[in-house]
Amino acid sequence: MSHFPPSTTALRAFLAVAAEGSTARAAEKLHLSQSAVSKKIQALEVLLEATLFERGPRGVKLTEAGELYRPYAESALEQLARGRRRLEERKDRRPPIRLHMLAIVGERWLIERFPAFSAEHPDIDIQFTNYVSETEAEEPDLDIRHGTGHWPGRQAYLLFGRKVVLVAAPHLLERSGGLTSVADIQRMSYLQHFQMPTYWAEFTEAHGLRGAVPAHTVRYGYLSVVIRAAMSGLGLALVAKCFVRDELESGALVNPLELSVDSALGFWLTMPEGREHSAELRVFADWVRREAALFSSE
Repeated sequence: MSHFPPSTTALRAFLAVAAEGSTARAAEKLHLSQSAVSKKIQALEVLLEATLFERGPRGVKLTEAGELYRPYAESALEQLARGRRRLEERKDRRPPIRLHMLAIVGERWLIERFPAFSAEHPDIDIQFTNYVSETEAEEPDLDIRHGTGHWPGRQAYLLFGRKVVLVAAPHLLERSGGLTSVADIQRMSYLQHFQMPTYWAEFTEAHGLRGAVPAHTVRYGYLSVVIRAAMSGLGLALVAKCFVRDELESGALVNPLELSVDSALGFWLTMPEGREHSAELRVFADWVRREAALFSSE
């Protein structure tokens, strides 16, 4: 038996004869000559080394081998048709917009708002990630970053996050005797996101404590973990106020002595400069900026 697959024309001829019970009717259905259909069937039988049809008084019918082979022929043509449809769909579909963002931005802001955008723009495909490999060749279309807003080769639009507050769990303050002055923070453990080390320096500078160091510093890789650690009473934390509004309102966290700092850093929407951006990307970027303005004003 040959390892080469049969032609699609041979498979269609085989299935047409099986369905019609006649090479003449199958030829008419396929817009081929009866001779061409017969030759395709013969070539298929040679390829498979099996007799697929037997002729009877009422026409041709499948042999046992033909009955066995029929569902596989049907499946093969269906898979090929499905593959063609997928390729056609791919031609019509616009490439997705790839958005990279810090995890806290998705967890505490974007994801809960995104269904409204998706419902309004179901044809715009947004792919989210909070991790981009250093070896990944494809650059995200949009990137929500934390910093001062200056990145070579990128346009940047401030979203939110410059108002930073000191937070702690009420039971931690009760256990430690509370804070009677800003200087008391030096005897506490400080919870820090490893990518946001400047908050402490900004805060102590703003409150006349330049050079002060906390009793102990614990660093975490995710800001959401910093917030959870603060709620668990593991130490004080400096966090963008917009991300802990719910905890402050519920009392799970408090802002002792209403201590805060206006940071030079914030969360920015960035995109590559010098690149022609699609209409879909501009629609999404404008929506992100509008939603961010509402969020920062809450």
